[in-house]
Amino acid sequence: MNGLTIRNLSTGYVPGRPCVRDVNLEVDRGQILSLLGPNGAGKTTLLLSLAGLLPRFDGEVVVDDLTVGGGRPREAVLSGLVLVSDDRALFRELSTTDNLRLAVRDRRRRRRALDEVLEYFPALEKRLGVAAGRLSGGEQQMLAIGRAILQRPKVLLIDELSMGLAPVVVDEILAVLRRLATEEGMSVVLVEQHVHLALGVADRAAVLVHGTVALTDSAEVLRAEPDRIERAYLGSSSRPHAGI
Repeated sequence: MNGLTIRNLSTGYVPGRPCVRDVNLEVDRGQILSLLGPNGAGKTTLLLSLAGLLPRFDGEVVVDDLTVGGGRPREAVLSGLVLVSDDRALFRELSTTDNLRLAVRDRRRRRRALDEVLEYFPALEKRLGVAAGRLSGGEQQMLAIGRAILQRPKVLLIDELSMGLAPVVVDEILAVLRRLATEEGMSVVLVEQHVHLALGVADRAAVLVHGTVALTDSAEVLRAEPDRIERAYLGSSSRPHAGI
């Protein structure tokens, strides 16, 4: 089964000074990988590199059987890697409808685009004419993910999904991600600070610490053994992490 394969990936912001090093991860089609780790661990940096927004110093990224070049955001999108960034990157002055239609290149598909998104996020139906900047945080996140869905991703990358959102909204969005993985065969890489939420929706999880993968295992195993995550975060299980 194909999906996303990351081999020996090193990346960063300054040539010769990687802040993410030797990352090896696999996400099968239909799987959700939760990427965990303390602030500054390199999670966002890794997603930016996968999306082609940062250079790749070493290693390779493969989507299905296609090797994706580094530092080329257009190539990444065309290969099926689509990022929902932590700032959501919406056109704030444009309406919800216009934000969605801009994601669809084929004009004939634009008529169906709204229905596709509303199937997953019916709460947006009453907000189609509202400027994106006037939406609530939850509605903005739904819009950002809906726009990403319209780009037909093979691998959906989501950074800090729950940041600033009400728990009920987070639960709704996580259920949509589960549907996308299970029903559409999409691979999902989810960066999430709240460990229990991340493990609740994921098939697998990886902990990134100081730019390297400190732990990877099935989410089921890690839910049953939270002390392993504590040790990965802190180097010991002597005190709990706030997100666990």
